[in-house]
Amino acid sequence: MLDASPIRNDWTREQAEAIYNQPFMDLLFQAQTVHRQNFDPNQVQKSKLLSIKTGGCAEDCAYCSQSARNGAQLSASKLIEVERVISQARKAKEGGATRYCMGAAWRSPKDRDMAALEAMVKGVKDLGMETCMTLGMLDEEQVFRLRDSGLDYYNHNIDTSERYYSEIITTRTFADRIDTLNRVREAGIKVCAGGIVGMGEQQMDRIDMMLALATLEEHPDSVPVNMLIPIPDTPLADVEQLDPIEFVRTVALARILMPKTHVRLSAGRTDMSDEMQAMCFFAGANSIFVGDTLLTADNPEEDKDTALFARLGISAMALGCDGSR
Repeated sequence: MLDASPIRNDWTREQAEAIYNQPFMDLLFQAQTVHRQNFDPNQVQKSKLLSIKTGGCAEDCAYCSQSARNGAQLSASKLIEVERVISQARKAKEGGATRYCMGAAWRSPKDRDMAALEAMVKGVKDLGMETCMTLGMLDEEQVFRLRDSGLDYYNHNIDTSERYYSEIITTRTFADRIDTLNRVREAGIKVCAGGIVGMGEQQMDRIDMMLALATLEEHPDSVPVNMLIPIPDTPLADVEQLDPIEFVRTVALARILMPKTHVRLSAGRTDMSDEMQAMCFFAGANSIFVGDTLLTADNPEEDKDTALFARLGISAMALGCDGSR
């Protein structure tokens, strides 16, 4: 095991750009070297994501079928029952998932929903799994209630760069996202924050998105890197597909800038070849979502992931094991 890379929060744009744009093989070598300094290169964390409240969201995120403002017309549902969440979590654990993520299509949760959310967290924790929620923006009281119920992680993606943000979302600001992340971190909940690439942004936006995360006071514990899934009737339905090499470069940059962070290969895997996914793992991705859906989007079925893991000699990361030395 090589000496671990130092954790830095003072990266500059010039440094990040130089890393991103170096020859591809040099970039992969650097990313894999950093990865091996901090993780077992042949282990990948498996998480499961459940939509606990779908559709009817007041936000206008251009990529999302759950927005009430977009044209996808996904039917809104109520918050699902606590017992159903725990039952699904139990099945996920039996399938090898160690972290259970629960997502609700909200701008922010209402006080009347908090008791049920707390019960979900406690129920999943009692199964011996790590818990994660993504519920939109949180106020201070909501953060503390979730923390006291045992929530381990809170996901709140920044989506893209600050420069490009208003092209994708107008109902909240980039600063709103950062404020929520800071509030969660200060309360002692681990942060999960990443973004989406392939939304028509420029290369510098992908670099700046990762730079914004890498220069937070503390790096996120997990950084999901999502490839846009174009949803019919949403504003980004016809966006041009991103070059796969650009996607791999983004994964590699995340690994180099945030050495001890779990870099999660998230949405868009159904459209990735096995070879592209393998290249992402080599570039430092070491976490995936399992199951055939991610909220409302398709995801590779578990038997396909199992077959890919077997071909690559990858095993699932044990609960609480980050592979570090």
